[in-house]
Amino acid sequence: MRKIVAGLFISLDGVTESPQDWNLQYFNDEMGQAIGASMARTDTLLLGHNTFDEFAAYWPDKTVEDDPFAEFINNTPKVVVSTTLGEVDWQPTTVMRDLDAVRTLKMQLGKDIGMTGSVTLVRSLLQAGLLDELGLMIHPLVLGSGKRLFDDVTAQVPLDLLKSETFKTGVISATYGPSAG
Repeated sequence: MRKIVAGLFISLDGVTESPQDWNLQYFNDEMGQAIGASMARTDTLLLGHNTFDEFAAYWPDKTVEDDPFAEFINNTPKVVVSTTLGEVDWQPTTVMRDLDAVRTLKMQLGKDIGMTGSVTLVRSLLQAGLLDELGLMIHPLVLGSGKRLFDDVTAQVPLDLLKSETFKTGVISATYGPSAG
């Protein structure tokens, strides 16, 4: 079975909203290598509707010269979980309407299914037991306001720390998975 692996930038106070506004000062080669390694294990991107809309407005015209991640993001099959999204122009993209379809996607052959952003979907997958790894790049920064990762979580979800690493910038890369015990 394939794994669903989410990767998020997060502040010390749990904010995940608009990382482009606060994480660039911490982005270095170590972080780029960690993201690149995750991308190498991924052959499908799983996105929520809002993140897909943001990506579709930004990425389609970008090239490797603009951003080293452009080729991967533009060419990797994207799956959007949405009950309201209609037809999409940015291909390759498939729209799935519910978490049962995501469960079926996990059973297909392939590499990891990667996620970035899509915090509401990450929470839903976590609570439904469908998220296999939650990778957090914890930035040494308190933002004070913004959408937090665990807003609206209604039940305890025990997790185990699978691995961690501290970058020179003070960012902690921590990967969690469902608790084994």
